[in-house]
Amino acid sequence: MKLELQIKDNKIYAPLLDKWLVLKPEEEVRQIYIQRLLKSYGYSPDQMAQEVKVSNSQRGQGRAMADIVIWKSKEDKEKNNKAAIVVECKAEHITIREEDYFQGLNYATWAGADFFVTTNLKETKIFKVVKGKIPEKLDEIIDIPNASIINNDKKITALLKQTKAFTRDEFSKLLFKCHNIIRNNDKLSPEAAFDEISKILFIKIRYERDNSNAQVFSLEEFKKAKEYDDKYRASTDLPFYQKLFENTKKEFIDDDLFDANETIRIRENSFEAIVEELQTYNLSTTSDDVKGIAFEQFLGKTFRGELGQFFTPRTVVDFMVDILDPNEGEVVCDPCCGSGGFLIKTFEFIRAKIEQDIHKEKEIIKEKYYTEEYEKLSEKKKEDIDEIVNELFNKLNQELDINNPKSRLRVLSYDCIFGTDANPRMSRTAKMNMIMHGDGHGGVHHNDGLLNVNGIFEERFDIILTNPPFGSRVEKSLKITEADKYKNESRILKYKERYDVPGNPAYTNALKQINDNIGKPLLSLYKTGTMSTLTEVLFIERCLNLLKPGGRMGIVLPEGVLNNSNLQKIRDFVESKAKIVLITSIPQDVFIASGATVKPSLLFFKKFTEQEAITYKKIALKAKKEMEAKYQPQIAPIKSKLALRGKEALTADEKKELRAELKQIEQTIENDIKAQIKEQFNYQIPIAEVEKAGISTTGAKIENELEPLAKEFTAYRLKENLWSNIINKVTYQIVDNNKMYRIPISGEENVAGEPEIFYNK
Repeated sequence: MKLELQIKDNKIYAPLLDKWLVLKPEEEVRQIYIQRLLKSYGYSPDQMAQEVKVSNSQRGQGRAMADIVIWKSKEDKEKNNKAAIVVECKAEHITIREEDYFQGLNYATWAGADFFVTTNLKETKIFKVVKGKIPEKLDEIIDIPNASIINNDKKITALLKQTKAFTRDEFSKLLFKCHNIIRNNDKLSPEAAFDEISKILFIKIRYERDNSNAQVFSLEEFKKAKEYDDKYRASTDLPFYQKLFENTKKEFIDDDLFDANETIRIRENSFEAIVEELQTYNLSTTSDDVKGIAFEQFLGKTFRGELGQFFTPRTVVDFMVDILDPNEGEVVCDPCCGSGGFLIKTFEFIRAKIEQDIHKEKEIIKEKYYTEEYEKLSEKKKEDIDEIVNELFNKLNQELDINNPKSRLRVLSYDCIFGTDANPRMSRTAKMNMIMHGDGHGGVHHNDGLLNVNGIFEERFDIILTNPPFGSRVEKSLKITEADKYKNESRILKYKERYDVPGNPAYTNALKQINDNIGKPLLSLYKTGTMSTLTEVLFIERCLNLLKPGGRMGIVLPEGVLNNSNLQKIRDFVESKAKIVLITSIPQDVFIASGATVKPSLLFFKKFTEQEAITYKKIALKAKKEMEAKYQPQIAPIKSKLALRGKEALTADEKKELRAELKQIEQTIENDIKAQIKEQFNYQIPIAEVEKAGISTTGAKIENELEPLAKEFTAYRLKENLWSNIINKVTYQIVDNNKMYRIPISGEENVAGEPEIFYNK
């Protein structure tokens, strides 16, 4: 029996069966994981088996066949005693839902195992099997035992206590340890030390995504590659670790992560020490919630204080995304994205909807094939049907493969998530943060959020979610310069291909915002620039400009924007462009933990649809005409007196008094116009005040009144039909048992598009 992984002629060798099988995605995953069990965990083939029937099947679920079963010994296997570990293998890249875990957990329970594993190689989840009761939730742990301790009850018990939260905290601690290595060895500031860790994390991610021979970027792998490089490189070449960084810069060149002349600014022994610390984790395979949340913990503690304004508290982010309820196919932007919190939550929120959709399709397939007739079939015929079902599942799984250019997850990640931040460190951090959470980083740029870049330009977005900087001002002297121009011709061509369409050269027009205004003040780009120079005010207008007609927006603003009399013109401007759908006042405590000192409010708008804009304009013009006519008899005599010349001319004091009277009448006209508009363009504005928003002044977790408020608002929003979600649905069609087509159904008209193959055939 050969124990090496062997693939040839579309067949794969299964050592536990000692025979060749048809090469299929799940079979490849299974055989690679068997190799891991043999080589990394030290198990012997005679205590393992594949395709083990663990119980009679439940109706509608197919046969209950465990992919891999491991016993404590060869004797336990031969006597069919209870198993130690049950493994379920899924096709690569599928994000496995909790329902799938419970299905596998049933297998492990029936087999009497303590450990249950589900793997697609990219992500491996391990759970302890709770005996004697149906668990309400699954207890995820960090690893299965290796063969040397499988019979040691004390060590098994200890292992069962090491939960996933433990793994997250360990990874977070490890990042802090790396941070301290740089601060101590290279004497860099906390922010500069973080930049160096980012570079190493990007090197590690690139290496582990691309390298098929060694999955983990370990110190041993680094030294082997360095030794080879030292042997053949010229004396003028860069040191090997700098070369790795140069290659990483090239790989991420379209992301503009680093300046062309950027280098690693720490010594090689510091680099090696960090590589050694991080080698426990494969960043291309570590579960997104482990590395993502750990990275956020690290960010929060590293930057709290000086850079705290870049971090919107998670409870606020969750609430705002829940309120706006983004859907698949909607394009989302945060023009002041900081560390990427809104974009990450939106990505995860929509990804969960896609996963739910795929899960429903799988249930439909089960209903179609696992009928009462199925239960009466022979084992061979059941196996044939299981084969069809698995093949269809594999095809559906490819919708969740971010590397499949036709997948729904790929479209979400590459076409629907955009952001900018003016701080280069933060834009880079947002990209890293998004990669750690599963991707969507490609649309994030280092750029002034008030200026157009790549896909971020006017009337392109369905949703804006943002927390703009408060209190700062755009100087009147700040001008648009040649340096603001985008000059990369090859990328300009690429963006024109992507965004320009016949009759609507959207990207070409977007470039004019800068190209046609060189030398002009930045404030001149915005109508509100004549009313205020406050950054948050300009960003309100910017966000409204970015939205498509009917698009919706959630923005964190200082409470003064709502009640400061100096900003009344700003409020009038906003109300002439959008409907306010919700105002939520939250305690200052929430942001104090992030270093902010201003009491915030959360405002939600819906930009006027084209019809609403026309209606508003008609009402406003009619009101203006009527009020000017109404007060004309009072205004005319005053203007006549002010126009008198010569002997009839009024004294300076008389003129002053009349001008004051005229100004008072004009103010009355303005107020009456507003009142008439509000009466005729009338709608309800819900206002909520929350006393506890999940975070105390110290950052501790407390009661969160935002959660029930989100549910209450959603019910109200649906009842009142505050906005029409044009959801691009997807349905699937099965032909001849194994061919599957995706049929997109667009918008409210329910128009079915052309069937398309979405998987790699």
